[in-house]
Amino acid sequence: MAVFTVGDYLAERLSQIGILSEIGCANELNCSLAAEGYVRANGVAACIVTYNVGAFSAFNGTGSAYAEYLPLILISGSPNTNDAAQFHQLHHTLGTSDFAYQLQMAEKITCSAVAVGRVQDAPRLIDRAIRAALISKRPAYIEIPTNLSGAPCARPGPISAVVDPIQSDNDSLLAAIDCSAEYLSGKEKLIILVGPKVRRAAADTELLRLAEAIGCAVVVQPAAKGSFPEDHPQYAGIFWGQVSTLAADSILNWTDAIVCVGVAFTALMIAGLDHIFFPGAMFGRVHLRDFLSGLEKMVHRNETTLTEYNRICPDPSLIEASSSMALLTRKEMSRQVQLLLTAETTLFVDTGDSWFNGINMKLPQGTKFEIEMQWGHIGWSIPAGFGYAVAEPQR
Repeated sequence: MAVFTVGDYLAERLSQIGILSEIGCANELNCSLAAEGYVRANGVAACIVTYNVGAFSAFNGTGSAYAEYLPLILISGSPNTNDAAQFHQLHHTLGTSDFAYQLQMAEKITCSAVAVGRVQDAPRLIDRAIRAALISKRPAYIEIPTNLSGAPCARPGPISAVVDPIQSDNDSLLAAIDCSAEYLSGKEKLIILVGPKVRRAAADTELLRLAEAIGCAVVVQPAAKGSFPEDHPQYAGIFWGQVSTLAADSILNWTDAIVCVGVAFTALMIAGLDHIFFPGAMFGRVHLRDFLSGLEKMVHRNETTLTEYNRICPDPSLIEASSSMALLTRKEMSRQVQLLLTAETTLFVDTGDSWFNGINMKLPQGTKFEIEMQWGHIGWSIPAGFGYAVAEPQR
């Protein structure tokens, strides 16, 4: 019977959480960004690299996953457990006998960073890192020494101990819903602003139901494009300051209350991944999906902002095709890309002009949209798109 090892334990846990494909990349930077893209489609990913030279390159994609709220698990080998004590200077390192610095660096860009120093600690540390990534929607780091990866190890217990979510605190949830409903009942011109954390919390459906229960206008931040259907009658464009689309800035500035759902800044009311803020109060351990679902049942119909928006919204723009002899302009390229979008399309927009071009696209029902707006790594879309396609080959 084959010996079950530390490496087997890690591989089995990765399989149990849904990481089923193994793809090699030309370098670690592309590997980390491909894993970041894989998370966007699959919900979790792993990136396996060599110590120092490999991991340092992979820290870029890991930083992206941290900034974008994506549970990417970065796994690195490390020197043998006896190398430091024997003052070995190893190749592909900084040339010191202190090998703790990579773990210390990883701690700054992950929610949990662990280094296995003893075989008996491997199951506990691996499970801790994976669970932290899944719960917090942030990357985690696992470091395993060369001489321990093949060492005999206990088999894993039920995966439920790792993946079962933390439930909302019922008292905090009910209090948040009651206070929010009371606060909103006194507002006349209510609008919903959607942020990128809605998608990370898998709360798109609950958001849609709340919006339809209120009947108000809904505007979306650029990084959240696609989180609310763009063919929905309550959709009022992308809010992005002076480059807002469809007069979203005008209707937002006209309101007297903004329900900010999953946004990344403090406003009148913010619903995050696991906490609710609004003027004068904060409620912890309240999951966004539970909060939106509960609030839907308590709100009153208020179509004031939608009525006003329908009065001021611009007419749809008509873009005519360029002649066959005309220069290939940005406008013409955007027009041609627009024609390619279907329900089976995922549109990746890279940092730079592509952001503005992508934000102005009209997404058909079913079209998905991916942007790396917080991290902003130029060239991200190619390896991330590759990783996404591995997880969603039919798109």
